[in-house]
Amino acid sequence: MLYNLRVEHFAIIDDLTLSFAPGLNVFSGETGAGKSIVIEALGFVLGARGDVSLIADGAPKMSVQAQFVSSALPADLRKQYALAADRFTLRRELDRKGKNKAYVEGRPVPVSALTQIGQALVDFHGQHDHQSLLHAAVHLTLLDQFAKHEKLVAQVSAAWQTVHTLQAKLDAVRLSAQEKERLLDMNEYQLAEIEKISPKPGEDLELDQALPKLKHAGKLLELAAEAYNELYAADASATARGSKAARALSAMAELDENLAPLAENVQNALITLEDAANTLSDYKDGLDVDENALDKLLERHEKIKRLKLKYGPEIADVLKTADELRAQIDNLKHADEREQDLQNELAKAQKELLKLAQNLHDKRLKAAEKLAAQITAQIKPLGFNQVKFAVAVDMDEENSTATGADKVEFLFSPNPGSALRPLKNIASGGEISRVMLGLKTVLASTVPVMVFDEVDAGIGGETGWLVGEKLRTCARGRQVLCVTHLAQVAAQADQNFHVTKTAGKNTTRVTIAALSGEKLTAEIARMLGGGDKKSAAYLHAKELLSKAK
Repeated sequence: MLYNLRVEHFAIIDDLTLSFAPGLNVFSGETGAGKSIVIEALGFVLGARGDVSLIADGAPKMSVQAQFVSSALPADLRKQYALAADRFTLRRELDRKGKNKAYVEGRPVPVSALTQIGQALVDFHGQHDHQSLLHAAVHLTLLDQFAKHEKLVAQVSAAWQTVHTLQAKLDAVRLSAQEKERLLDMNEYQLAEIEKISPKPGEDLELDQALPKLKHAGKLLELAAEAYNELYAADASATARGSKAARALSAMAELDENLAPLAENVQNALITLEDAANTLSDYKDGLDVDENALDKLLERHEKIKRLKLKYGPEIADVLKTADELRAQIDNLKHADEREQDLQNELAKAQKELLKLAQNLHDKRLKAAEKLAAQITAQIKPLGFNQVKFAVAVDMDEENSTATGADKVEFLFSPNPGSALRPLKNIASGGEISRVMLGLKTVLASTVPVMVFDEVDAGIGGETGWLVGEKLRTCARGRQVLCVTHLAQVAAQADQNFHVTKTAGKNTTRVTIAALSGEKLTAEIARMLGGGDKKSAAYLHAKELLSKAK
């Protein structure tokens, strides 16, 4: 049950708090008064799409808060959102930058959480939803929703996707001989281009490091020789003098221990100089100034660069392309064998799809009988003398889709002697509204709150009274919110709300007030044509209210 709803700066509502009664809650008012705004606000707090254009002029954001009874939620959702109290509150805000904020019991949650909770709490029927009943594609969805076929439909969908994928692969290998040869030549040419160079992983980095050294090998050799000579070969006497100085310092350190660090530093310096000289000697001996070797490396570097540009961007990508080309060449050379394998796989997948589709078809047939019987029972009291309603389920094995191989259509006969025909061909607007009311009653049997926005469109008189009775019956054990223009429906409500729109110089605002007593009678009279307390409309309004009691 929905206890209350607070709406702030939503469309033309400034600040409004409504408390709802158990049973049937009805909104009435003049055409265009804004009766549906409350329904839109409830949808918004339950995760429906929000639009910044609905934020009231001058307000930075809009917000809607709704309080529900906790026991209405399934146990798993109560546990998921830690709802231990008897009631819980949902809240959602939307600012002018399009930023949403959602809360469950004051705790921030994604908007999808509100949607999840809302689907378990409320079933909405908007002003234009009954038009969807004219489209056969919707009938299949409604039948599966009634029968709870979600898992089986998902299995069929997965099997259909497998068939679809295998068929695409089979079409790909079923090329003409000329096309196969063309692709084979192209792939072999590209593979040969890569294999001729045969780059190694990381080879490009090695070349990037080696080439600068080779390009400047001559200059490096000259400088290395000069440095070596300066350090060692060109002045052996300097080294000898250094050795003599080190021996002298060592002897001095024996006499004065404070000189020991200096003697050690000099000795280490001599060792470092000797190591540097040896390293330079090895370096210059290893330098290769062969111009031919340099040209070969430059040429290879350029070839690898071109490969990377064509098949890269990195050598790893080039090597991966080579593997893919080998696989494609193998597939093309063995296309006939691959085609047979795919045909076998496809036949097996099609057989599995047909098996699942047949199972789904059988279950849909049984569910169709139950759905038709329940809808007939629901709509028969709504002014139909000998109504007939059926759900046709026809299987087309050759044209399976992701939802199976069935075409489902609702058939309808409102009058005695009339044959069953597609609902879209014979039903009037009022008949469609009543069928939708019956369908919603059946499909929403476990949903605690039902919302109808002008479900009584296209009907009136005694039929309007019957629809009101049906809504009141639906409200037993659950809560129903209904926007109506019919006095016959409004008179049977447990709680009535009157919606008024006031237009100022620069603003338009909506006010909603609960009605009872004389004010309720006057509103029912207005819906019947209006007049004072002595008018026929007023007297009829009193009769309707008395009859409803």
